[in-house]
Amino acid sequence: MKNDYEEFSEAQKELLSYYVTNTRGNVFALRNLPEVIKGALFSRYSRSALGLRSLLIKEFIQNEETAFEAIAKPRNFLGHEGSEDQMVATQKAQNFYDRILDGYGDDSIAELGGAHLAIESVSMLAAKHIEDCRIGGSPLEKSTRYIYFDQKVEGEYLFYKEPVLMASSYRSLYISTCNSLFETYSSLIPQLTAIFEEKYPRDIATSKAAYSAALRAKVLDCLRGLLPASTLTNMGIFGNGRFFEQLIHKLHCGSLSELQDIAETSHKELSKVIPSFISRSEKEHHHHRGYEDYFESLQAELKMLTNEHQPRLSKETAVKGSMVRLIYADKDATQRVAAALLSSHSHRSLQEWQGYANTLNNEELFKIFDSVTANRQNRRHKSPRALEHATFTFEIMADFGIYRDLQRHRMLTQERQLLTTEYGYWIPHDLIGTSMEGSYIAAMEKGQAVFEQIAADFPEEAQYVVPMAYNVRWYFHVNLRALQWLCELRSSPAGHSTYRFIAQEMAKQVIEKFPLLESFLNFVDYDGYNLGRMDQEVRRVTQQKRKESTV
Repeated sequence: MKNDYEEFSEAQKELLSYYVTNTRGNVFALRNLPEVIKGALFSRYSRSALGLRSLLIKEFIQNEETAFEAIAKPRNFLGHEGSEDQMVATQKAQNFYDRILDGYGDDSIAELGGAHLAIESVSMLAAKHIEDCRIGGSPLEKSTRYIYFDQKVEGEYLFYKEPVLMASSYRSLYISTCNSLFETYSSLIPQLTAIFEEKYPRDIATSKAAYSAALRAKVLDCLRGLLPASTLTNMGIFGNGRFFEQLIHKLHCGSLSELQDIAETSHKELSKVIPSFISRSEKEHHHHRGYEDYFESLQAELKMLTNEHQPRLSKETAVKGSMVRLIYADKDATQRVAAALLSSHSHRSLQEWQGYANTLNNEELFKIFDSVTANRQNRRHKSPRALEHATFTFEIMADFGIYRDLQRHRMLTQERQLLTTEYGYWIPHDLIGTSMEGSYIAAMEKGQAVFEQIAADFPEEAQYVVPMAYNVRWYFHVNLRALQWLCELRSSPAGHSTYRFIAQEMAKQVIEKFPLLESFLNFVDYDGYNLGRMDQEVRRVTQQKRKESTV
């Protein structure tokens, strides 16, 4: 569709064509602009009668105060992007952009610009703290099922040398224990691979590449529990400015040295690309100081009250052993969903519909739900938002490796306790009864003994030595729509067997309590699989061969 109210000269069109994907249509994308300009441009856009392209020309390109030419001129995107002149120009213009971004007063302005940030050689423990910041950021982490983690650099396994522990009497014990866990992990890989090759021989119709990839995933899924939480990983994150500001605030306030270091270096690097968006998270900024005071007092008060109240809990009611438990659900979940489904297609209030839904029988409710699910063909067909009116709380106890997988679901509320060895550990079924079982158990028991020693003095730092097979307790508070996505995705054949069980169990418990909601969980896969990733790897290899054949 043509934009009828904007006309540009040929010279202006030529100039704009470098920064927008088209100069005539009413839908277009920005390109070749630094984040600070894009953010300021959009924030100004909401308070201007001009179209975005006209605004870009009149208030940015032609405005000397913005230092636009030095920051965004084409030659800087053709090989001179990091030049000293550009950095000077960016600094010169900073006051202008800060005034634009702060002047309109809305924190959401910080969502108008973003950045890609790589965070490398950080512990798996730190990665979880980073991924806890769930809104506005999209993280991707190095996978334990595709990559062997037994590589050495200069003769040393790759795990985080925690500064407090390195300066303590536990230094040697910590290093030797982490090394021992890696050595066990490394030594069991070829043994388990040989067993699986015999147990699950390759079908002649399956390519060697697909079979090898699926076999490797199964081996590494079994053995990842030996890796300590200190294991180094790499992360890539795309986030908007608001996300990064909050992330840095939280990391600065973390009690672990590693988190504080990541906060400092992240702020430094992001200041080079989205400086205006994360300026308030600088450690000495008054906004951060206020946040830090709030955070520290909050944590101190909660710890004090927890210590006061915890002894009053009855030991007889302590729950142990359950991997997944539905501990809360809306009693009128089905009626709430039905009312919300009907409300959006009417002119009557939601309150009226809720009262009406309470009068419906099961047959009538089922008919409403069937109208939503009957034509749903796969899990990617997302249900209406009406499903968000039903909420559930699950308490989960599973190994830290499984927590790492499931924690990445961000559209729900979740929190975990500190890592500990108190709740026992997971033993892969395929190791039980083999010669490898003894080595695995010995490694777990050594990890527990050392953790208990260190935790007596450094309870938070001691988490780094906990093997990932040890269980951690956390909760999910989730609505039906997010649960649908989680359970149908995580029960798929390609998934780890344990988190497949958790996804299946959450669905079963909801269905048991609310049978009418079963149709919304129609694509939960309850089957078991030997080499779960086989079909996916076959498709991947086939697609790759097709691409190569067309080159």
